[in-house]
Amino acid sequence: MGPDAERGLGLALVTVCAVLIPVLITVWCSVRRGRRQRGPARGGKHSWEDTDLFGRPTYCSECGVHILRGLYCRCCGLCVHQTCVKNAARRFACKEGESGAAWSHRWVRGNVPLCSQCTVCGLQCGSQPKLCDYRCIWCQITVHDECMQDRIKTENCDFGEFRNLIIPPSYLSSVSQIKKGKPADYKKLASSLGAQWTPLIVLANTRSGNNMGEVLLSEFKGLLNPAQVFDLSKISPFKALQLCTLLPPNSAKVLVCGGDGTVGWVLDAVDEMKIKCLENFVPQVAILPLGTGNDLANSLGWGPGFAGDVPVEQILRNVIDADSVKLDRWKVQVTNKGYSLRKPKILSMNNYFSVGPDALMALNFHTHREKTPSLFSSRLVNKAVYLFYGTKDCLVQECKDLNKKIELELDGERIDLPNLEGIVVLNIGYWGGGCRLWEGMGDEPYPLSRHDDGLLEVVGVFGSFHCAQIQVKLANPVRLGQAHTVRLILKSSKMPMQVDGEPWAQGPCTITITHKTHALMLYHVGDQTDDEASSSSDQEQHRDGNQSDEEI
Repeated sequence: MGPDAERGLGLALVTVCAVLIPVLITVWCSVRRGRRQRGPARGGKHSWEDTDLFGRPTYCSECGVHILRGLYCRCCGLCVHQTCVKNAARRFACKEGESGAAWSHRWVRGNVPLCSQCTVCGLQCGSQPKLCDYRCIWCQITVHDECMQDRIKTENCDFGEFRNLIIPPSYLSSVSQIKKGKPADYKKLASSLGAQWTPLIVLANTRSGNNMGEVLLSEFKGLLNPAQVFDLSKISPFKALQLCTLLPPNSAKVLVCGGDGTVGWVLDAVDEMKIKCLENFVPQVAILPLGTGNDLANSLGWGPGFAGDVPVEQILRNVIDADSVKLDRWKVQVTNKGYSLRKPKILSMNNYFSVGPDALMALNFHTHREKTPSLFSSRLVNKAVYLFYGTKDCLVQECKDLNKKIELELDGERIDLPNLEGIVVLNIGYWGGGCRLWEGMGDEPYPLSRHDDGLLEVVGVFGSFHCAQIQVKLANPVRLGQAHTVRLILKSSKMPMQVDGEPWAQGPCTITITHKTHALMLYHVGDQTDDEASSSSDQEQHRDGNQSDEEI
């Protein structure tokens, strides 16, 4: 073997190791996290979580001794030894379950956040190597031991920076005192909270993405009222959204922490509220992307994925500053060919429908994730699996000759198809984990896609390799047109299909995509690339145009 061949082999081995080692480490951590024993059951209203190692110098709130591992309360932030948890639960009340009209500060001693400042003297708190200084678990202000005065101890808490997002326990207490069957004026109940009060409900899917949902649940419970933070692995979105009906009409916001599938799940629950005549209580929806693709979140300015690099406080500020926009939602009706007693399959679509290689990759991924879900809890692992199946399809080409198997109609007009392997019907600007599929490259005069214009964009791809070229901007898709109604007729064989990442294998059928309704979403304008900036500029122009039309 020559020196060039040896160098090539060595480079290949290094490349394989560079890809496999991070994946294996992530899988090992995910399995270990799944098997790790949790802390004791909740006691004294505290929501205890076990940790193997605290991330900073920590002292037991009960005995004051320095601890490396132990338990902390997700809601109030108490940190204790395993042996001190019962005494701490009896001695210290948690913010969860509190009620009352007047609201004074609720102080917890020690373990204040790093770089926090005393609200009295302005100097840094928590700088001494012991259990010292105080933090209010509602408004988050900190005070030195020596600066703590009777005035501060007894003054009312204003809930701090996020007062307009927090649902005060006093409000929930007032709601619970209303007699059953008696109509409630929630707007009057909330009058003391100010005109800017737009309470936020947090819905987190702990199974999405990098398993960051549990950490986010803890942090949101620490900053907000635990009663407004829900784990979607324990409660359905519709039941969680019932809290909106106890708030003033058109005031609530919802932050969905999860992937595009979780967002679709929540939007289906919002549609169910409309069906049950609760349209006045429908919330505006923001997204914290934890999934693998996150195309809807990307289209609405929330980024391609949350990696823990943005503080939770900044996320709440982004929600406060976000603008309200509409999102088209579509009905996908799948009618099997021939006589059948089964009703047509009805699905809701927010992002895109596709048939072909990308649906095949999603189907293979979904099948293996159902068998071993613990191995698919990392965004890195998920993307590596997608890459594997995409490479496999480049060699096998299971979806070839699609143009011979399918007929396409746009607003009733038959479209002549080239020799394609896949068709994608788009509602939003992004596809395939961050690719702007419709606009593409060059100066071709194609209008930008919008998620609120009642139009669908339809494109074709030549295969998995073509999809990869499109994603790295080396090729364009085949633009087939725009339409208000799309119909696809699968004449023969079985093909993989997907709606918003939910795949299935489908036999001969007719797929009809029509407009269903609008969803109220929150659009975040932050630090963006040139492509995203131009897209958001179009969004702003469109919103300005809508406002002008309304004024006229």
